[in-house]
Amino acid sequence: MPQTAARKADQLEDSARGAKDSRTMTRAARAGLVAYGVVHLLIGWLALQLAFGHAEGTADNQGALRALAGTPLGRPLLWLVALGFVALVVWQLAEAALGHESADEPGRTGKRAVSAGKAIVYAAIGFSAAKIAAGGSSSGNGSKETLTAKLMEHPFGTVLVGIAGVAIVGGGLALAYIGASGRFERQLQAGAGSGHSGTAIIAMGRAGHLAKGVAFVVLGALFVAAALSHDPKKSGGLDDALKTLARQPYGHVLLSVVGLGIACFGLYCFARARYVRT
Repeated sequence: MPQTAARKADQLEDSARGAKDSRTMTRAARAGLVAYGVVHLLIGWLALQLAFGHAEGTADNQGALRALAGTPLGRPLLWLVALGFVALVVWQLAEAALGHESADEPGRTGKRAVSAGKAIVYAAIGFSAAKIAAGGSSSGNGSKETLTAKLMEHPFGTVLVGIAGVAIVGGGLALAYIGASGRFERQLQAGAGSGHSGTAIIAMGRAGHLAKGVAFVVLGALFVAAALSHDPKKSGGLDDALKTLARQPYGHVLLSVVGLGIACFGLYCFARARYVRT
């Protein structure tokens, strides 16, 4: 009996690995990456609008989704985006459970944890898209401030906000390093970076990761500032981080560069959808 149970467990694991590496999973990853690219193109466009003083919405995920909702085919497109993020969640959960086998321990465990974290982020964005498509509204920066304020009311809450800020800064630095070093090329199939089109893909990947890294470093710094000052109003979301950039010397130029970089990340997502390595 124990051998039979072990054999069934092995068969189940083999079936799961086969599903993870299947053509269906590859298609799901491609659909999700296209949706992710659309959101980043819209965030980049909103950031550029903010840089030139014409922004009507927030330059973040929710602002991008609301901007998409305002187009003539907004609601159907939002449902497609939501489905794309569902596909991303499924893909990253599969990666969290069975992926990154080429990495050695403990690197494999760390990469699987990152995949699990990505699944949570993608689920939140997909839920927001579905909520807006259904006629609701998604929360903005005000709710983030309220959540931060509630957290800071509890013992060690300020410390947790500070830790979250440091973690976000670390994530931003990691993104910048991935962009500068070209490590993102490992996400692509062999040969994707060759030729004129490959050169463009690599350039967009570098610019996109660097721009997102800058934005996340500023975002994390806002959380750290809120923790140090015990003022939750100093925290916020991506929109607040971009507005902080705009208030710096030559801030509108810097914000324009970051906005273009985020848009490049969106284009890179399209290219990655074509050459995704699952």
